[in-house]
Amino acid sequence: MQQFSKTLLSTGAAAMLSTGAFSAQAVTDVEFNQLKSQFDQLVETLEYSEMNQSNSQTSIGGYGELHYNNLNNGTGSQKKTIDFHRFVLFFGHEFSDDVRFFSELELEHAFAKDTVDGSGKGEVELEQAYVQIDLTGSTSLNAGVFLIPVGILNETHEPPTFYGTERNPVEKNIIPATWWEGGVMLSSHTASGLQYDIAVTSGLAGGADIRGGRQKTADATANNWALTGRVRYTSIEGLELAATLQLQDDMTQNSADNIDGGTLIEAHAVWNSGPVGVKALVAQWNIDGAGASATGKDKQDGAYVEASYKVNSRTGVFVRHSIWDNGGAGDNQKAQTNIGLNYWPHENVVFKVDYQAQDEKAGDNDGINAGVGYQF
Repeated sequence: MQQFSKTLLSTGAAAMLSTGAFSAQAVTDVEFNQLKSQFDQLVETLEYSEMNQSNSQTSIGGYGELHYNNLNNGTGSQKKTIDFHRFVLFFGHEFSDDVRFFSELELEHAFAKDTVDGSGKGEVELEQAYVQIDLTGSTSLNAGVFLIPVGILNETHEPPTFYGTERNPVEKNIIPATWWEGGVMLSSHTASGLQYDIAVTSGLAGGADIRGGRQKTADATANNWALTGRVRYTSIEGLELAATLQLQDDMTQNSADNIDGGTLIEAHAVWNSGPVGVKALVAQWNIDGAGASATGKDKQDGAYVEASYKVNSRTGVFVRHSIWDNGGAGDNQKAQTNIGLNYWPHENVVFKVDYQAQDEKAGDNDGINAGVGYQF
């Protein structure tokens, strides 16, 4: 319709201006040129509107965060760093009402590592790139690279959405967020507020090294697949209850070694009532095989609880206590407490500051973390 209108206007304008409809006797040269200019502007407006409509199915977004850390360890050594930790762009496209695409491209630590001399600490990562198809009004299928449905932060980790400058150590070291794999996932929800997710994906390949086992779908070994299932309940306003179970047949992707399968169990609760917020999460890995048990890494677990209070619409305070244990000889349970403040000058922009206190086993790094983050 727009193309038809644009053609009609341009041809009509040309005809009117080139015939006697608007002759020199009817209008002056100045009026004639003004009228022609108005017609041209109207045609350009329709062209721009038509272009926007054709591109309206493609969306762009992103998030980022700058961190400052000023920490002292038990030996009296002080470390001050500033780091643009993450710069992320989202790209999406809707092919039709029931077929769409999502992606997330991330640059970590501002500068990607040079593959020749090894300089630079950063990485360029493709965290998400999947097609989503609606099978019914309540069921969809994701196929590609996507975030594993586990924990509180793994799928929602934009800076304005959580308290504290750094992500909590339990979800970082035990789950381990941010964690994505390649495969397929079926998701369904019911009118009663229950959501189910079941995914078949590539798996970890680090044996008892959970965080180091993330392959990030970079030419990843796929000898053994992982099965993940999650159930989530959100029917009560302000409340989320969820549990995830993941099974992996071989944690090293190598059947010839002495480390076998692994099981992850995670459960959490999030409750918000007015200005008060509470989060609690527990997670545990059980890894089979003599290689894991010999090093004491056959069981790795963690938990945290967080309480927050919104002083007003822009300011909130929180306290969080975390404990986690990645195994090893002897008692290796670590502990960390954070207390701090978030300030949102806009709902999608946040300034953060918090004080961190660790026990000796966690590194005894005490001090101030501060940062600014955004999403759009």
